[in-house]
Amino acid sequence: MTVPDPPQSRELAAGRYFQDDLAPGDWYATGHIVVTEAHIVGFAGLAGDFFDVHMDDAAARELGFPGRIAHGILGLALIDGLKNRSDVRLAAVASLGWDWSFTAPILVGDRIGATLTVAESRATRAGDRGVVVLAIEATKQDDSVVQRGTNTLLMQRRPETVEPSAT
Repeated sequence: MTVPDPPQSRELAAGRYFQDDLAPGDWYATGHIVVTEAHIVGFAGLAGDFFDVHMDDAAARELGFPGRIAHGILGLALIDGLKNRSDVRLAAVASLGWDWSFTAPILVGDRIGATLTVAESRATRAGDRGVVVLAIEATKQDDSVVQRGTNTLLMQRRPETVEPSAT
């Protein structure tokens, strides 16, 4: 029995990518952002989530954390922002969903970033758009993983590869 070769791993250079430009194994790293107290307080106000572990250092320490922690969804939002302002620009139409895990706390002062790898890339049945699944691993300054999961995107295809519809 022959085992197929794994997909080639290609680091994506700066630029704009359509669905049909991407293949499984393609990857890129985002920039970074330092999580601040203002991020946490602002997100709590926006979300209405004032849970003690996010707002009170003493309460967070009582729960076994070194201090208050960022909301998990705040971490996800910051990672999505880093993805969307990266030098690697994906010709996305919409996010179709997330499958996400919070694996370690993010603290005030942590510097986070992410590595995104194309897990799947295919054209839709209509052929004018495509679906790309990104596997994402978010890390902080010591390279430990704080969040990971997948984001499924509906993406544009290159105009010259889209077949005209029958009329």
